[in-house]
Amino acid sequence: MFRERLRVAPPMNENTKGWSDEDLQSMSIALSKLPPPRPLAEKGDPQRLARGSALAEQNHCNICHRSDFTGQENVPRLADQREDYLLKTLREYKTGARHAYDATMAEVLQPVDDKDVKILAYFIAHARGAQH
Repeated sequence: MFRERLRVAPPMNENTKGWSDEDLQSMSIALSKLPPPRPLAEKGDPQRLARGSALAEQNHCNICHRSDFTGQENVPRLADQREDYLLKTLREYKTGARHAYDATMAEVLQPVDDKDVKILAYFIAHARGAQH
């Protein structure tokens, strides 16, 4: 998506310009071997976590991204990602500024108000740390 400029992030667009499909595959393999992010040390606010858990279940986040948010196949890992990154990404999917391989994320997020988008980002950033 960076190579084709379907997702705009100037450093990534510039760095992947001219890459072959084989180059992308090699990078994907290398990235898949990196260790996952570390869980947050702080456990988080129990009320916000409970609300976030309910929102994740209501919006089926825990189905596509799995119950532990480790992702699967072409569905990305969300577990332990930074809250600011998650919030930015969720907002971009909601507004259509960020594209995915299909419209699922945009459709799922349409009815979710920004207050709840913030809670989802908080919950997902803390979810694994809270379970360990």
